[in-house]
Amino acid sequence: QVQLVESGGGLVQAGGSLRLSCTASGSIFSLNHMAWYRQAPGKQRDLVAQVTDAGTTKYADSVKGRFSISMDYAKNTVYLQMNSLIPEDTAVYYCNLEQYEPWQRRRVEYWGQGTQVTVSS
Repeated sequence: QVQLVESGGGLVQAGGSLRLSCTASGSIFSLNHMAWYRQAPGKQRDLVAQVTDAGTTKYADSVKGRFSISMDYAKNTVYLQMNSLIPEDTAVYYCNLEQYEPWQRRRVEYWGQGTQVTVSS
């Protein structure tokens, strides 16, 4: 089992910045990627940014140039630096981890509990 603990959410004015952190603990074996998703009220959960074990990153078009994902592999912690925030960024942000678990012979995903980000206009 893997546990994900998120922090860093909150209320910020439009144009401001926030930094989210997510630390993974437990049976971390063969990490594929860590990522941030977000879900606004009444909408589906969408990918915001992802970083692979090789350091490759990808972003949703809506956050390119404003958000940056990074990972401290020694600490099993992923960060999401969010700049130039807009009200449309308001959502619950979820940390995600995928790894291959040989004892299950498959890839397994884990989710954090979510952290609220609210951007006021």
